[in-house]
Amino acid sequence: MRPTRRALAALATGAAGAAIVVAVPLPQASAAAVGAATGYASTNGGTTGGNGGATVRASTGTQIHQALCGRASSSTPITIEVSGTINHGNTTKVSGSSCNTAADRIELKEISNVTIIGVGGGAVFDQLGIHIRDSSNIIIQNVTVRNVKKSGSPTSNGGDAIGMESTVRNVWVDHVTLEASGGESEGYDGLFDMKDDTEYVTLSYSILRNSGRGGLIGSSESDTGNSFITFHHNRYENIDSRTPLLRGGVAHIYNNYYFQLHESGINSRAGARAKVENNYFEDSKDVLGTFYTDQAGYWQVAGNILDNVTWSSPGGDTNPAGPNLQSTTSVSIPYSYRLDGAACVPDVVRQTAGANTGIRTSTGNCSPTGPTTPTPTTPGPTTPGPTTPTPTQPSGTNLSLTAGADGTSKAGGTSYGNVKDGNLTTYWSPAGSTGSISIKWSTATTVSRIIIKESGSAIGSYRVLNADTGTVLKTGTGSGAITFTPASLKKVTFEITTATTTPRITEFETYAS
Repeated sequence: MRPTRRALAALATGAAGAAIVVAVPLPQASAAAVGAATGYASTNGGTTGGNGGATVRASTGTQIHQALCGRASSSTPITIEVSGTINHGNTTKVSGSSCNTAADRIELKEISNVTIIGVGGGAVFDQLGIHIRDSSNIIIQNVTVRNVKKSGSPTSNGGDAIGMESTVRNVWVDHVTLEASGGESEGYDGLFDMKDDTEYVTLSYSILRNSGRGGLIGSSESDTGNSFITFHHNRYENIDSRTPLLRGGVAHIYNNYYFQLHESGINSRAGARAKVENNYFEDSKDVLGTFYTDQAGYWQVAGNILDNVTWSSPGGDTNPAGPNLQSTTSVSIPYSYRLDGAACVPDVVRQTAGANTGIRTSTGNCSPTGPTTPTPTTPGPTTPGPTTPTPTQPSGTNLSLTAGADGTSKAGGTSYGNVKDGNLTTYWSPAGSTGSISIKWSTATTVSRIIIKESGSAIGSYRVLNADTGTVLKTGTGSGAITFTPASLKKVTFEITTATTTPRITEFETYAS
């Protein structure tokens, strides 16, 4: 077993149980997925998911299984709009002639023509993996899957956030966030795994982070019948290895942003062939090559940028492609695609990748499209557009007033301390459109709620972090009141990951309750 990541983030888990909300089919056909499948998922007849079928709502794993089992047949098209936290406490096995489900995972087994899409405030699969087996024409979009374990408790899906196996065809996974809190020794496995005859898959505009293993194609050196996989506009961050690991087959890997790969990156072996173009690799080691085996793989390279990348010396089972990248094969791509210049990939990916970022995509000329946030099509409350918030003052004391402040950068004429002075006429802005601001104390302080007061409404998406450990406490969009599981910490960070223009934060208030 190879060592795990150096820095491992412990993510909070959701509470078990949820109120039952019956999934109700729409009176007319609809398709909730935003955009169209790209890459290899667009070939072999294409990937349309539940297009043309009924749309239902689900806020528990049981309801997802009920929706699958309630179809006329296992191939009847359906779109399942998911919101809330899906976990072991609200996921049970459901039986029926059109499904084959399990209690410890979201089971897409022996089915076809299904879309699962996060809507409203978002969908989080907490410690519960998504398993695709003997299935075809599946779309998964705008969801977060986190902390899925193969050992410890609870376990799910062999430790894979999303796993595919046994004759799987045409899957498009788009704008998802897949994350763990460590590597194999902490009980986790891969974030995105494909094996045993899986073909025509695209992973696009997604975030994979804080894991020992990004993902693989092929479970062993003899499992080489998996092929035609596209990875584009994804962000791999704080990963040990497997971004991805390729065993046999063909992969197209373009316009991805790789940051802090600790052991190895794209590992092409056992005859695999990968076209690797216009990616940006930063602060990483051995980002491309054949590693941990003497069975060689091959690559075609063009337009990649290496920013502070280190390389091991060749020998034995280590065959790095660098420091001078050279092609060792040629790969023909059967579909059209828009290729951003590598220099702008970090910025474009930051603005487009992951769940709850508006399902933005790249225009192909180094700029993102506008946000297209999916909203529920079934009756129910709507999500209002962004406005300048007037948050309700929580009970208790604003802990920021007696704390310190710092951040990643500050625009001229602004100060970190302006966010904790109680004065709405002063503010902090980052040097660019994104950045982070922190409140800090000399001793551990319990915080469960913050209020971000903004002059205007420039903030797009954000993360709230326990800066002591790197744990993500909350993600979302806009500003205002933000609550999360109480955390004892010395420093809490509000990270702006996308914005329409340079934000102005007038106050960053913190509360124990």
